[in-house]
Amino acid sequence: MEAPTLTRPTSIPTFATVHGKLMQGVSYAIPFVVTGGVLLALGYALGGPAITAAPPVTDGFDWLARTSWAALLHQLGTLAFGLLVPVVGGYVAHAIADRPALVPGFVGGSVAVQTGAGFLGGLVAGVVAGVVVDRLARWDPPRAVAGLRPVLLLPLAGTLITGAVMWLVVGVPLGALTSALTSGLADLSAGSLVLAGTLLGLMVATDLGGPINKTAYTFAVAGLATGAPAAQTIMAAVMAAGMTPPLAMALASTLRPQWFAPAERENGRAAWLLGAVFVTEGAIPFAAADPLRVLPSLLAGSAVTGGLSAALGAAAATPHGGIFVLPLVGNGLGWVLAIMAGTLVSAATVLALKALPHRAPKETSHIQ
Repeated sequence: MEAPTLTRPTSIPTFATVHGKLMQGVSYAIPFVVTGGVLLALGYALGGPAITAAPPVTDGFDWLARTSWAALLHQLGTLAFGLLVPVVGGYVAHAIADRPALVPGFVGGSVAVQTGAGFLGGLVAGVVAGVVVDRLARWDPPRAVAGLRPVLLLPLAGTLITGAVMWLVVGVPLGALTSALTSGLADLSAGSLVLAGTLLGLMVATDLGGPINKTAYTFAVAGLATGAPAAQTIMAAVMAAGMTPPLAMALASTLRPQWFAPAERENGRAAWLLGAVFVTEGAIPFAAADPLRVLPSLLAGSAVTGGLSAALGAAAATPHGGIFVLPLVGNGLGWVLAIMAGTLVSAATVLALKALPHRAPKETSHIQ
């Protein structure tokens, strides 16, 4: 059987490349967070706060007891959520340096858990592991051991270096930073939460799924991983603010279809669903076609949604899902009202700006 081959890197990753790979790696972790969050929320819904003290289901399970099912849901959710940091480390590393970096990334993420570095530690571990393996892959070993490079030499050396860096250099400082984030979230007052929701709402709408948007989302998920109560308020605000831009453009193109190009009207119909499931990128075609009118409108609406969601005390234990996780959102009515308010603000603003003065849209101005 032929030994696995490894494509040799041709260039050193730049900061922009590493950032893009980091976001790609984080996307693999989202299903773990969503699944774990939904299971935890269902466990709380069935068993209440006391479910956290339930004994392991392996000690005894009553198939007819609601509390047993609640304990099962909670413990499965805790397990899935506990995989978040190693998965982030592993797949960020994989995105940078392919399969040989998986083991160093997962091990580095596990070290981040043990040192208390949390989600931020997982990100750092993934970048360290990916960059280390990427550099090591440039070395040409003797032909006698060349076949072992992708399956033994690179994972082994990468794990040793990444583990040492995480345990001996950055793990403890990142653990202190994570503790500070947890304390900061816990100390947020109601007014501070509203301000934080407003600012994060602005970030979400700034580039509609780009680096600034992902920074706000990553901050919310990192806070959620700390377990701080205020983190759920932040998560609800970010998710609501991210749903608002596509919904606003769907509404605007429905109310005044003659002010939008045919392709934009088609995108508007799809944007209803994209906004409902928290895919902020659904507003990009509109912003690309008319940035001076659309972007300020979306910024205004998302800021209103983020601040209002926090003010009304909406709380989300799940970091994704949009309208499908509404039954799991604390104060779901307030959350929906915040989304509706921001959607109306953005839609009304963009239509007002398009009316001053308005020129018929050209198909050539739309970016497919």
